[in-house]
Amino acid sequence: MNIREAVRGAMRRAGEVSVREWLSSSLLGLPKSLLARGRDGRRTAGAGSNLAPFSMPGAARMGGGQSGIHNALPKPTPANLRRFAETPVARRAINVVKDRIAGMRWRIQARSGQALEQVPDGLLRAQILTANFQTPNPDDSFRSLIEQVLEDVIVGGFGAIELDLRPGRPDQVGRRDAAVTAGGAPALPSGAGVRAGEFSCLPLVMWPVDGASIRIMTDWDGRPDSPRYVQITGMYGADSQIALNDDELSYIRLNPRTHTPFGLGRVEVAFETINTFLSAHRYAGRLASNSVVQYALWLQGMTPTNHERLIRWWQDEIEGTGRVPILSAESKPEVLHFGAGTDADLRLAWQEFLLRIIADAFDLPAQFLGVVSDVNRATAAEMTEMAFRSAIVPTARLLAEHLTRDAIGKKLGWNDLEFVFTDVDATDEMEQAQIDEILLRSGVMTVNEVRRARGLGEIV
Repeated sequence: MNIREAVRGAMRRAGEVSVREWLSSSLLGLPKSLLARGRDGRRTAGAGSNLAPFSMPGAARMGGGQSGIHNALPKPTPANLRRFAETPVARRAINVVKDRIAGMRWRIQARSGQALEQVPDGLLRAQILTANFQTPNPDDSFRSLIEQVLEDVIVGGFGAIELDLRPGRPDQVGRRDAAVTAGGAPALPSGAGVRAGEFSCLPLVMWPVDGASIRIMTDWDGRPDSPRYVQITGMYGADSQIALNDDELSYIRLNPRTHTPFGLGRVEVAFETINTFLSAHRYAGRLASNSVVQYALWLQGMTPTNHERLIRWWQDEIEGTGRVPILSAESKPEVLHFGAGTDADLRLAWQEFLLRIIADAFDLPAQFLGVVSDVNRATAAEMTEMAFRSAIVPTARLLAEHLTRDAIGKKLGWNDLEFVFTDVDATDEMEQAQIDEILLRSGVMTVNEVRRARGLGEIV
């Protein structure tokens, strides 16, 4: 056997067995049945799935074990997006949007302005969904799930959530072939409900997925039960690509456009500006720490030998010792300054301008990134309100719409219910209380409807 045949055989064997499967079965002793399927039915790979974010997938693994060739578009996002998102300025801008949305109050309500009592099994299904979103999977709470998804949405415009129907849920709640009620929603079995602490009673399992590892198929036929997405896991063999149906993944695009199927994240928009700011910041840091030479000594009438002796004497006896140097020369040494020796050398005005551009890319006022030179008591509240309306509310509503359409409507078939954030309509309690009072006084809403909107129990 020559070298060419040996290499060809090794490549063939590597394609048949993945590295993860070989290590797990050989070193850890895990059976292959546990490796073939993720925990609790999860199919996508978890953390670290973006190790090969720029590879072009070829044959995608189908749900029934078949493989087919699909045209998948890679997302042209630099790997430095993740690193830039960890810098102080970008992290501050991301957290302003992400933390505000993750901490919002939310509820499940009937669509089209109806009350839950008017929807078949509305109260019971809203209770089930509320408990389901509070515990989306065995590892995450609602906040930890949403924070991971919002991170990808803001950074690259590619948030992703895997949606799975839980096996063994009460009588297959929300399945497509379930009996349909008069309102068009799948019927619930008699006695179905949610008991505290029972995760197995919840119908839906939601997993956060690294959006950078998702590729979109260009030959999707439009059916929800056909493959639309491919996840590139960075592994070898059969586990290198995982095909997902349209109803198995909620892909959230920020700033959708017609010329590309991918979204556009805010860090992508500010990518070049952040890079320029980091360069200016590093230069200012070196200048402030005296790493950059700012002046020189000009000595006239010295021979090369005396010049070398003076340099050695200064480095050996004076530099770093704190001693007072005493020089004797026919002419007075002259100091040549390379800069003005002021804060203008740090290019602080240029850095402030870059901060304003970065804030514009995140739809935020510059005061949220530390630029407060033109902020006073009269404009601070107005800028805060503008940030809430321009950056936080649109992203929160985008996330709520995808949870309603993909998780509740498409996966469960409950098209008469929706997920909403209750904090997007008012910024403070006083404003919300005034709105509620006006609606109650004019007869638009009842007391129970107001209490339900605030997450309180109804008055019987």
